[in-house]
Amino acid sequence: MRKRFLWISFSFILITVLFSGGWALCQDNVRVVDDSAYTRLMRPKVPFNHDAHNEAAGIEECNVCHHVYDGVEKVADQSSEDQECSSCHVDKQGGSLLDLTRVYHKRCRECHMKEGKGPVMCSQCHVRR
Repeated sequence: MRKRFLWISFSFILITVLFSGGWALCQDNVRVVDDSAYTRLMRPKVPFNHDAHNEAAGIEECNVCHHVYDGVEKVADQSSEDQECSSCHVDKQGGSLLDLTRVYHKRCRECHMKEGKGPVMCSQCHVRR
């Protein structure tokens, strides 16, 4: 009887570890579009698998999305992936997040519309769980 209990306990622990480990690995690459400037959200954060997205979209250069501008000119060989978008795209005078929100929507939605791929409606990105 004791061996059976041990076997069942071991099997349960093994299955739990395997399944939780599998889920952890699946979630490892999944991130959300996030910026510390958003302290109170009106909609859920957008889930975003960076690597899968770029592979599917054929994006190889970081500065396609993570751009740097010198005045009005885009600097071709520089990237801003080490910065939050809000470091440049928040109205510094009034502290408004409206400009930042417009930038996110413009960058993502316009590309999706141009390519005819990807979500374009609010609830397609901001999924309530």
